[in-house]
Amino acid sequence: MAIDGCDRWTIWPNRRTCSIGVIRFVDSFSVTVRTLWDTRSHRPMTSRWSPGWPITSGRRRRSTNYPVGSSAPADLQTSHPPTTPDHNIVKITALRATPVRIPRPTAFTSSLGTHAATENAVIEIETDSGLVGIGESSSIWDRMGVGCADDINGLLAGLLVGRDAARIRELTDLMDAHLDRAQPAKAGIEMALWDLLGKSVDAPVYQLLGGAVRDKVELSHSLSMGTVEQVMEQAERLVGEGYRTLKMKVGRDPASDAANLESLRSRYPELKLRVDANMGWRNPKEAVRDIHDLEAFGIEMVEQPLHGSDLEGLRFVREHVEVPIMADESVWTPSDAMACVRAGAVDVFNVYVAEAGGIGPAARIFGIADAARLTCIIGSMPEFGIGTSAQAHLAFAMPNIGYGSDVNGFVYHQDDVVDHSLRIEDGHLLPPTGPGLGVQLDAERLARYRMD
Repeated sequence: MAIDGCDRWTIWPNRRTCSIGVIRFVDSFSVTVRTLWDTRSHRPMTSRWSPGWPITSGRRRRSTNYPVGSSAPADLQTSHPPTTPDHNIVKITALRATPVRIPRPTAFTSSLGTHAATENAVIEIETDSGLVGIGESSSIWDRMGVGCADDINGLLAGLLVGRDAARIRELTDLMDAHLDRAQPAKAGIEMALWDLLGKSVDAPVYQLLGGAVRDKVELSHSLSMGTVEQVMEQAERLVGEGYRTLKMKVGRDPASDAANLESLRSRYPELKLRVDANMGWRNPKEAVRDIHDLEAFGIEMVEQPLHGSDLEGLRFVREHVEVPIMADESVWTPSDAMACVRAGAVDVFNVYVAEAGGIGPAARIFGIADAARLTCIIGSMPEFGIGTSAQAHLAFAMPNIGYGSDVNGFVYHQDDVVDHSLRIEDGHLLPPTGPGLGVQLDAERLARYRMD
């Protein structure tokens, strides 16, 4: 197998440990599936997706069945055919995005505004293999679904149709080179490529990311701004459903924020409470003053107290309060994460698949956080079932999640456009099932909620 101009070498499967079909690894924040093996014969299976992939990063892995420095046993030695331009390519034949609007059961209010529905875009990628990958572009902003669909159906479709769907990192870099910052649009395509990959090898995406590191994911749930009575009504329902972490939106009215938190803490003394300002405080000193008042209620952390670009201000706040500061709008991309680390601005990253530009970039943010000894959570826009499924696979594969995550966007909506395998029990998300993302598009519901 040729490796981007490096010397040719041979991969030997480990007879004792190769008990599953997909050999996979995570290295240098880059995720690559190496090859697909028939573990009974120790020979490569026939697959259009393997072997022969260009490997973008990673070190040679050594079998542990024989001494270091010796050759592999003859029955384990396997050679791969040379890689040619047309070898094992699955070409993208069509790419389309459909803007969709799904109502919420009740309107949701934060410092950014009030939303009665969610407008996202559903992406479908067709290939010459017959497989179809499904993705979702999500955002909190109205009409963003239409904007993402326009970007995808125009520029991005022209870039990607005819290319090899297996080269996820290469296609992600290509999109970044031609379309700056439009992360939700690129994320929808990227997660559809992961869905294709998982379907092609009959494996869930979290297995391709290195395998599950937990059996369940603790969830948090956001509370809409409102009166004390409205907030307590939401909290009673959610605690009854098993949630043990709730997030309250703050930053508009300090007196109202304090009254709501006081009622919540008095009623639920064991509940984990965090607050999210959504950049609501005007300056660092105002943020520090109000956070000091809120600390009396035993809050878990404060999310994005200042504007996303104000890293110096965030560092000031972090140095003058006792609770952890979490970045959201400040950490869209891996480069944003590096800037936060250099500035010493925050303690926690809130990682969004849509903001990062896809599953792979989000995983790289987790890697940066891990190297900086920071923890993360996974945040929600909220998403429909497709985007939530992408978050779920990431949540089960990333080790440095330190708090409850918002991997439950689908529960904020009256309906969905897919059938999915996501299940929530006692405030925890269970592992998704099925190949790829584990979602099946419902054509009738897609047509029903489509935006003209």
